[in-house]
Amino acid sequence: MVEKIEVQKTISEASLVSAAEKAAENVLKYSTQINESRQLTEDVAGPMAHSGLFRLLVTKSAGGHEIDYLTMLKIVNIIAQADGSVAWCLNQNNVLGTLSAFMPKDLSEEIWSDQRAILSNGPPIGCSAVPVKNGYILNGRWNFSSGSQHATWVVALTQVLGRKSVDNKTDEMRNFILPKSEVNMLDVWQVNGLRGTGSYSFEAHDLFVPERRSFVDGNPPLEDGPLYIMPKTLLFCSGFATASLGIARSALDSVIGLSEAKTPQDQDLLMKQSFTQREVGIAEAIWRSAKSYLQDSAEAIWESVVSRGELPEKERIDLRLSSTHAIREAVRVADMAYSICGSSAIFESTPIQRKYQDVRVISQQIQGRMAHYDTAGRYFLGIDPESRLY
Repeated sequence: MVEKIEVQKTISEASLVSAAEKAAENVLKYSTQINESRQLTEDVAGPMAHSGLFRLLVTKSAGGHEIDYLTMLKIVNIIAQADGSVAWCLNQNNVLGTLSAFMPKDLSEEIWSDQRAILSNGPPIGCSAVPVKNGYILNGRWNFSSGSQHATWVVALTQVLGRKSVDNKTDEMRNFILPKSEVNMLDVWQVNGLRGTGSYSFEAHDLFVPERRSFVDGNPPLEDGPLYIMPKTLLFCSGFATASLGIARSALDSVIGLSEAKTPQDQDLLMKQSFTQREVGIAEAIWRSAKSYLQDSAEAIWESVVSRGELPEKERIDLRLSSTHAIREAVRVADMAYSICGSSAIFESTPIQRKYQDVRVISQQIQGRMAHYDTAGRYFLGIDPESRLY
């Protein structure tokens, strides 16, 4: 029997939830500025960093909070109802914070000794690293680096040429942790949703990276703790699904808020049309169902990790499926809210326009792909799921 892993509960978790609620109020004040400038401005990123919201999953030994996974999702939900871009960046950076348990201790201490430390990364395109004395020469491009404009470090996952992985079947993949000032940022983020994430690309050209700022990807964690048993793929998908539901909740609430309009004409628009009443009822049922499935799946897998140190396949499949389903259903809810708002929804100045765009962009990312239904379907039919994404 696997010994139960104890999760330390401290008042800091309650204080971090409170900090998130305060941050959400601040985010609302700067939401338009975030969207227009295509980044989390320092008025938003600075206070969040200094309140500890960007180191929720960093190990305690590196100066992080190492909080409960379910509390992390709660915080993402709070921020998402204020702004989708901020919630996306919050989840992205905090999942990257789990790398603190896998990298050399001196590197994690170097990074998170700065309270303002924030990580950004992106999938590699044509990237390679060549071993040289005391380090590597790095070349390549990494796209969709969310939060790149307020980040202080970038994570560059790269294939090491001429060096095999432990199983000797593939080339070694290594994470290179680079000060953002050492890479070339490319402004390719001309989009209509999640604009505030500032998901630029970055490039490295014949960049020397010392050995101490790299580590092999996929090795076991160097520190204990249930958080570091959870794969990043599941942390990403459940966090982004939570963000989607938070955005959809806010979109639906903005419609329900019209029922409190001051003029009888506006109240008639929402309250006295049977179509509108039905759509609100259906949207509410869709949202609550998707939220319940995601929450049940997250609670089940966390219980397994904490109590037994295990990740049962059924629970991994459930969390992947519930996350994808939550993203797709969040789009349905946002679409219904958008439709109810009529012609007023088409203007950029209306909150529903941004929420509608944000949740659709999330559905286009890898976490919302319909192929995840295929993976789950194969599992339920007794066929090998053949996927590393759950």
